[in-house]
Amino acid sequence: METTLGLEIIEVVEQAAIASARWMGKGEKNTADQVAVEAMRERMNKIHMRGRIVIGEGERDDAPMLFIGEEVGICATPDGAKSCNPDELVEIDIAVDPCEGTNLVAYGQNGSMAVLAIADKGGLFAAPDFYMKKLAAPPAAKGKVDINKSATENLKILSECLHRSIEELVVIVMDRPRHKDLIAEIREAGARVRLISDGDVSAAICCAFSGTNVHALMGIGAAPEGVISAAAMRCVDGHFQGQLIYDPEIVKTGLIGESKEKNLERLASMGITDPDRVYNADELASGENVLFAACGITPGVLMEGVRFFGGGARTQSLVISSQSRTVRFVDTIHQFGKPSVLQLK
Repeated sequence: METTLGLEIIEVVEQAAIASARWMGKGEKNTADQVAVEAMRERMNKIHMRGRIVIGEGERDDAPMLFIGEEVGICATPDGAKSCNPDELVEIDIAVDPCEGTNLVAYGQNGSMAVLAIADKGGLFAAPDFYMKKLAAPPAAKGKVDINKSATENLKILSECLHRSIEELVVIVMDRPRHKDLIAEIREAGARVRLISDGDVSAAICCAFSGTNVHALMGIGAAPEGVISAAAMRCVDGHFQGQLIYDPEIVKTGLIGESKEKNLERLASMGITDPDRVYNADELASGENVLFAACGITPGVLMEGVRFFGGGARTQSLVISSQSRTVRFVDTIHQFGKPSVLQLK
């Protein structure tokens, strides 16, 4: 899968990032999202594959979206299917967030990126557009920290696994009213808290890399982004756990569904019979082969944002593969027409 799709998947996130970056700082979050979606769809439809979107984006706020169940790729079209050899056909499941951090783009803030994850058909958990309690941690703490433990207990375990004092640990938490008690507990335990407004996929992945000064992600965020985070963490053997949150009273705002009861009915209709189950990365991204790709839209800890110059742009992408066990940072210069100069810095 990586050999067949690797470079083209990079181009998918690059094109989405470039399209969205043109709207950076203009205060138009839906437009920044829409152009990323359109660019991502257009490039995916040029790939010799049959892909199925199992996690789209935008359902929660009526933004434009690559909808769940949509088929993409040359082999998904009636005309294209005729030219696709069934014995060579690549069928994959795809989770996308063409503009992760729409507000970050709209207001010119750091940390937004275009992201997707792919796996063999059936290899990604089809999460509903609910919320998810999440815990991400470095590979050294995999299987040792636990989402059912308190933040204080997990910080003690992290301290031991990383050979750091608790005071040296940094935990990322989304700046939401629902996290008031969590933030207080982390601080009381002695660790430091970095609050973010959006973009917890990047935050989760940062936990896997030494040097980012991020040691854990805790709290409740969107479930679809949780699956994408899990795919990346599965590829680097990091720790990730997620538990669906279906009670509107817990998240306070923005949850799809009229009530806890209605949400439970929806989960049952999707075949989720144990709504309180805790999933790990291997369960959320269970495919034999998993590939994660992201491209920075605005500057972030892991990647630079899109940098335009006269006649072109420069992007930086991150590609993580479970198949080759590699993490690649891809620096690309895009030429629009005939640029007068190729900007390297």
